Order: sequence, then structure tokens, then C-alpha cells
Amino acid sequence: MIGQAARLGEQLIADGLITEDQLTDALSKQQGSGAKLGSALMDIGAINSASLVSALGRRLGVLGCVLRHGLIDPKVAKCIPKEEAERLMVLPLFRVSDRHDGGQTLTVAMVEPQSLPVLDRLRLLTGCQIRPVLCLEENIEEYQRKYLQQEVTVDAFLASMEEADVTISESEAIDEGPVTDLDKMIDGSPVINLVNLAILTALREGASDIHIEPERGTTHIRYRIDGQLRDLLSPPKNIHAAIISRIKVIGRMDISEKRLPQEGRVHLVADGREIDLRVSSMPTILGEKMVLRILDKTNLSFELGDLGVLNQDRTAIEAMLRSPYGLLLVTGPTGSGKTTTLYSALDLLRSESVNIVTVEDPVEYQLGQINQIQVNSQVGLDFTRALRSILRQDPDIIMVGEIRDTDTARVAVQAALTGHLVLSTLHTNDCPGGIARLLDMGIEPYLISSSVLGFIAQRLARKICPSCKTSYYPSSQLLESVGWEDRSNELFSKGEGCQSCHNTGFKGRVGIYEVMVLDAELKRLIEEGGSEIDIRTYLAQTRWQTLREKALEVVNRGDSTLEEVLRVTRAEAISVCDPSGMASHEVEA
Repeated sequence: MIGQAARLGEQLIADGLITEDQLTDALSKQQGSGAKLGSALMDIGAINSASLVSALGRRLGVLGCVLRHGLIDPKVAKCIPKEEAERLMVLPLFRVSDRHDGGQTLTVAMVEPQSLPVLDRLRLLTGCQIRPVLCLEENIEEYQRKYLQQEVTVDAFLASMEEADVTISESEAIDEGPVTDLDKMIDGSPVINLVNLAILTALREGASDIHIEPERGTTHIRYRIDGQLRDLLSPPKNIHAAIISRIKVIGRMDISEKRLPQEGRVHLVADGREIDLRVSSMPTILGEKMVLRILDKTNLSFELGDLGVLNQDRTAIEAMLRSPYGLLLVTGPTGSGKTTTLYSALDLLRSESVNIVTVEDPVEYQLGQINQIQVNSQVGLDFTRALRSILRQDPDIIMVGEIRDTDTARVAVQAALTGHLVLSTLHTNDCPGGIARLLDMGIEPYLISSSVLGFIAQRLARKICPSCKTSYYPSSQLLESVGWEDRSNELFSKGEGCQSCHNTGFKGRVGIYEVMVLDAELKRLIEEGGSEIDIRTYLAQTRWQTLREKALEVVNRGDSTLEEVLRVTRAEAISVCDPSGMASHEVEA
């Protein structure tokens, strides 16, 4: 042991890391305490941990590193039992998939990286190839305590970050891809690792957006999961600018521009999945706010049944999609899933025998056998101009991302009248409101009745978490609000809240759909100038189901709760007069 210590000391002297006097003092301290030479050298201040582990790694022919927050994937750290990790004195860092053979390499921090029994045991436990990295025993013990507990908070990862650690260098600006190489991760700024960790966590939690918001004393990072924002972490305020700059770099945005909104896009590979991020920055009085929209095609379902379109509604939608021409409009507020419904329709329609062209702002998901055009206002390519050009491309089916103005609406209607199937979206609350919106845009009633096939209105409601689903009795006031007073003794479903759903009781979302096909009577009403209230009255008389009624069916199926569907839908009262005009009653719409 003394001989090994002496050889290490000689190497450190040769490398210019310590002096002979420091080695002598450390050897004396080591003999008195029984500690390792490296620990003795650090105790007397002769060398720091980074220099020591680097020198030890060179002697053993492996990479040496000092563990820090952001270098460790919290979920991968727990891939072996806590007791086994402590016995073997190891800590898994992260896992990288081989694109060629599908195998995985696990990088593991080890005190004895050359121990064949430990390496064999790790391979057996994980099924991965092992890449050992040398770390000091004290360093591994410290991070085992932080990462092998039941719950790991990202706030704890940031506790040791210092202002001096936060820099965005030119070398980092050149690297625009995801960091998967350990040498790059060790040499990189903690901010790079923090951004990577935040994105990876968002993907694994199924988040649709990441919000990075400046506040007076901190930076606030939140995820939108199942339509609701949820706190993730609060890094120190002094690293906010560095986080924003890092995201701008990978999003190919202007780092120096902080006064104007910007947009960017990032393509990366995480967990073996190809992901696109749509980045938007906005100046606020406390600094720049940034929102990253996560576009993960692997989580996108194109099956109408999987989206929540069932029975008669699905049959009606498929019948409209089989029409050789006409306009089908999907309505609803922002974030209600309209684009996903359009993509699902395109997935049903695409084949080698039809020419499908889309114009979108922006193109969110790329689909095969479809020609997709992205709006570019900087060069004058807006929806209207693109749509007019599409008509000269011999299309069979056209999808317009959104009808925003009168010009786009008129071109879409003309396209539908001249033998094309046109799909698009409108920002209205429900199907009858879609007719009123087209009239407000100046589209003549006879053109609406001649071109429009129908409307689909939709909302997204959170689904009850299957891991903590239980039964309960809703309050009498809640039942009365939907006319279910007679069901006060009936059990309904809800989620109690568990670790799987972050104690919300919900996990995932289900679509609520209202479908209105323009039949002969509706067309007559539109052509005769009937008002929206006339249309709603006629629909109520035909037992047509509203969004609220469809939402209550979701509750009856046990997919969501009464409180949740009442949150995302509303009831409208219509006064329906009898022919004499002497009496009226309220009909829910």
C-alpha cells in the first residue's frame, strides 16, 4: 500500500500538481491516520479533488471525474437497488442507446473501475454494457445520499451551483446537438446539463410545454401536464440569463436580442425518440420569458377511437371525410386538440392515389405521403397566398391550419365548391358558433350551406388516474347543477392522488366531441338567414347532443369526474317558444 502511495505521489510531483515537501507531509499524516494518500493531500490543501481524480484516472487508464448536479440522470441513478449500489460503492450516471444495434451503455461512477467482479455484477443487474468512470469514495457517498432516496427534487440538484459555474462559452454555442458523450458532459457548463435535464424530465412526465419565467428573486420553471401548469423547480435568479441564452443557442435564435419576441426550433434525440421543440421568447419587465412546446410524434394517436370519438360521432366524421368535396371545420379554443384531430383525419385519408397538401403555421408533425407547407410571413407567404397557390397544384384534399380572416375563408369555401375536400379550424366555442363566425367573416349564407359539410367542436378533459381510481358520492349541489338529483345514492369515480399522478388524481386526457352535420333543414335555416338561436333551437328539438351532454357521457363511462368536465364545458339556455308565441321553456344547449 505504501509503495502504491509513493508511486502516486511521484506521478503527482512529475505532473507538477504537488511538491516533494507536500508529499512528505501527506505521507506522515497518512501513516498517523491510516487514510489514503489522496485524502491526506486534500486535507493539507496540496491538491483539489478534480486534479486528484484526474491523475488517478490516468494511472488506471479510465476517465476520472467529480460528480455534480446535471451529470446524473435521477431515474437512471436508481436502476440498481440502493443497498447494492452502496455495497459496490457505485452510482449509475446515465444511459446511452446505440442507434445501430439497439444496445445500451450505462456509464457508472465507481471507486474501483477495474474490479471485474463489480463490473460483472453491474452487467447482470442492468443488462447494459458498462462504461466505468473513476470517482472518489466521498464524492460517490455524497451523491448516493442525494440521488438514491425515494424522492429526488431538482431544487436540491441546484443547491451547490455557484454563479462562477454559469457561463455560455463559444465552444458551447457551436455544439447544437444533444449531449450524449461523457467527456462533453464533464467539460460542459452546469447550465447545459440543467437544460438537458429539464427537457428530459418534461418528456418523461408527458409535458406538452415548458415555461421558463423570470421572477424577482428566482427563475420559475413549470411544466404543462394534462393541460395544467405544474411547478418543477426554481433555479437561482443569477442563472436565468444563462438558461435563456443556452436555449437560444440550440434554437438558432439571436442571443443578443432581448427586447423583441423571437421564435426558434430544436430537433433532438432523447430516450431514443426524435423530438422537436418549438421555442418562443418574450421580453417582460423582469427579463425574458421562454416557452418550449414539445412535439413528440410517438405520443400522438391518429386513431379517432383512441382520441375519444365514439359511436355515432365517429360514423358521422368518417362519412364527411369520404365526401369528394366540401369543407369540414374543427372548432374549439387554443389547446383543445384541434390540430391533432386534423392530423387524425389526414392519417385516415392519405394514400398513394390522392394528392394531399397542407398549409400550416407552423408544421407541427411531419407525415408521409402529404405535402406540407409552412407559412412564412417574412416573405409574404400567408394562408391566403399559399392556399391560392395550392389550388394550382392539382390537390384532392387540402388542410388549412386555421381560418383566421375573411380572405382565407373565401378561398377555402371556393376550394370546397370546386371539387376539393378542405379541412380547417376555427376559433369558436361550439358547432353552432362556427356558422355565426363564418357569417361574421362576410361569407354569404348560400355559400355556407353549399360548401360546409359540418363542424366538430371539442375539448380535452383530464382522465382519472388508473393507479388511484376510487369511488365517491358527489355533493348534492354538484348533481343538481347537471340535473342528476335522482342519482344522489350512486357512486361515481375519481382519483385519490398518488405518486404516479403527482397527487392530482388525473393522468392523461380524453377528448370530448360535439359533431354537427349540415342536414337539409340546417341548410335551409342558414340560407333563410336564421340566427344562431334559431339553429340551436332546431338542434335541441332533434335531440342533438351538446358538448356538455357529451362530457357527462365521459363521466358515466368513468373516464373523468363531474368537476373536471364542468370545468371544461358550459351549459347554455335557449328559450324555445311554441308556435303561438305564448309560452316558452328552457332547453340546454
